[in-house]
Order: sequence, then C-alpha cells, then structure tokens
Amino acid sequence: MSNLVLNDPSSIAPLMEIAFQVDDPVSCKACWVLEFTAKKHLGYLFPSMDIFVLNIGSVHLDPAVRPVAKICEILMKSYFQLKENKTRDALHEQHLESITSACFDWLIGDHKVAAQAYSMTSLLLLGRKFSWIHPELRMILEQNYQNGSAAYKARARMTLAKLR
Repeated sequence: MSNLVLNDPSSIAPLMEIAFQVDDPVSCKACWVLEFTAKKHLGYLFPSMDIFVLNIGSVHLDPAVRPVAKICEILMKSYFQLKENKTRDALHEQHLESITSACFDWLIGDHKVAAQAYSMTSLLLLGRKFSWIHPELRMILEQNYQNGSAAYKARARMTLAKLR
C-alpha cells in the first residue's frame, strides 16, 4: 500500500483523513501506511504537516499510536540532523510544540512501550530546542522507571544517560 502512495503522493491527504478517523479500526492501517511512507520518503508528508500535527493528539488506539509516534520520531531525527534539510523548512515552532505535547501524552499515558520509546527519543531531541523539556523528561522517566517493563527500563536508562 505504501508503494501506491509513494507512486502517487497526492494520495497522502486522503490517507491522512482516514488515519485520523480515530475511532475506526481502519485508521490504524492508514497510520501504518503513513509510517512506511515516512520511512521511504518523509518529504511526501510535508504538504500535509498541518493536518498531521493538528490531529496526532487525538489518536488513541494503540495500533495507531505506535506508527504516529514513530513518524514523530522520524521527523525529529530528520529535523535535528546537523546538515541543512527540508524538514526544518516544513516544521514550524507550532508543529514542534504539538509534537512535544503528543509525545508527553504518550509517555505518561497508558500506552505500549514502543510508543513511549519513540516519544522518549523525540522529546530528547526536542529538548535541544526547548530547554524546559529535558528536566520534565528526566522527572517522568525517573518516576515511572520502577513500574516500567524491561523494555521501558532499557530505553529509559539510555535516555537518562544521554540527559546526564
């Protein structure tokens, strides 16, 4: 399916409409396709970035949260690369703030470890731009560490080490 989207980038907007019908289980599949598309050609999502960041906070089904959190991680890794890139042109401060809010929600909410791990990475990177993020991230990881799964603890340890 992502190959169809890669061959016809104009289908991103309708795909996002489906992805953000958050109570429909089909939305999860649309989110997966968006994730695979982002991995192959992130730039195809840029024209619809306003729609994406406006709606990410409403995604709540776990099979949809994971790919949306992964897309956020891909965006942040691209945005914070050392070399100049088109992601910086496509993402505005308001986009970054929306991604920050969604990532904190996924991190502290009752979500699976994958979404939380992607959120940790995104927030770690976003802390380079917004100085208040790192102290908040550190506090949340330290508070939730004892009750986290083995996978959560492993990612939290890595993130905390980078924060030090």
